[in-house]
Amino acid sequence: MNPWISVGFYVLVKILTLLLCLWIIRRNGVLAGHDALRRGVLAAGLCVYIFFTVLPVGGTLLKNGSLKIWCQGAGNIWLGFLLYFYGILIAGALVWLIFVLLSRLFRRPRRFLDGLAPLLSLSVCGSLVLLVYGTQHAQKTIVTTYDVTIDKPAEDLEDLKVILIADLHLSVNSHLQMIRNMVDEINRQNADLVVVAGDIFTSSYGGLKHPEQYAAVLSEIESRYGTYAVYGNHDVEEELFGGFPISPISEAFRSRQMEQFFEDCHFRILYDETVPIADGAVLLTGRVDGEKAGDGTAVRKSPAEVLAGLDTKKPVLVLQHEPVEFAQLYENGADLALCGHTHAGQVFPGNLIVPFFNENAYGYKVISGLQTIVTSGIGYYGPPMRVGTNSEITVVNVHFS
Repeated sequence: MNPWISVGFYVLVKILTLLLCLWIIRRNGVLAGHDALRRGVLAAGLCVYIFFTVLPVGGTLLKNGSLKIWCQGAGNIWLGFLLYFYGILIAGALVWLIFVLLSRLFRRPRRFLDGLAPLLSLSVCGSLVLLVYGTQHAQKTIVTTYDVTIDKPAEDLEDLKVILIADLHLSVNSHLQMIRNMVDEINRQNADLVVVAGDIFTSSYGGLKHPEQYAAVLSEIESRYGTYAVYGNHDVEEELFGGFPISPISEAFRSRQMEQFFEDCHFRILYDETVPIADGAVLLTGRVDGEKAGDGTAVRKSPAEVLAGLDTKKPVLVLQHEPVEFAQLYENGADLALCGHTHAGQVFPGNLIVPFFNENAYGYKVISGLQTIVTSGIGYYGPPMRVGTNSEITVVNVHFS
């Protein structure tokens, strides 16, 4: 999509929103009289609204630099506020409309317009509260543990402790301390294997301040057999608007800077390939992302192709970004799929919606015979918030029989 089309649509919506709010305020007499305080508060609110509205536009149209990065970061926070502002306003208006209609049935009619001013205030206050909570909660990482049994022998290996992380989404809203805390927690687990299920970046290498510091911290991850990773659909360079990509897949290329970053992190990237773990007792297959391969295409091997020729009498773990093609993976010998991508919905009501679009939106499920685990991830996409979900490190204790 052309950036100017996205920006134009966004500005149009913001103008219509402003006109609606001013109309509600005027209808309720806030502008009546000569109360200087009320008019001053309204003028200040108008300036704040215009300022924050401009931020995502600057984050898209400005040339690369510190000002562009600042606009993107602050603009993402603004979009988090708007997400709940519109949600509360629309949901509240529908509830109030139903109440007004019901009041007429009981011959105690109420006017729809009378409830709009309190609803507007509720939308602003509620959105601010959720924004503050969501941005703080997103920085807290929990540890989630699953025990999985694979009915295959792994030579002399009885157990394998795997740590799954995903969706770091390193970007303008990232915090180095959060990544440092994540690495410290991973190392406390004494894992055999660490796997990263993609989306280390958010469609831009240049949006991350001091990437060398992040790489140095991530390189400190410790495990017996190393750290393996796959790319996600955002581990490419794309034009962003409000944190969301607006350029076509044909222009979504992975930069050499990103690849060097992963090398500096000591991540072994699996690109539709399989590696032996624990001297070949277990096989780990890593898949290219099915949405953006990083070369301007969406081409990757099918489950049959990527698992062809493997000794499937051994346990086969599949690491992929998106939780898809579970049945085909099982039919071709896979035993356990480890994924990310969904963020478990990230913010309410997303956690209620994503299960309708994914066979496994979060957690552990057996699907078409395949054991699957989807982590909610570490980071956040777009607004740096989590409401109703957690940033998590996933520990998978795999047992072999």
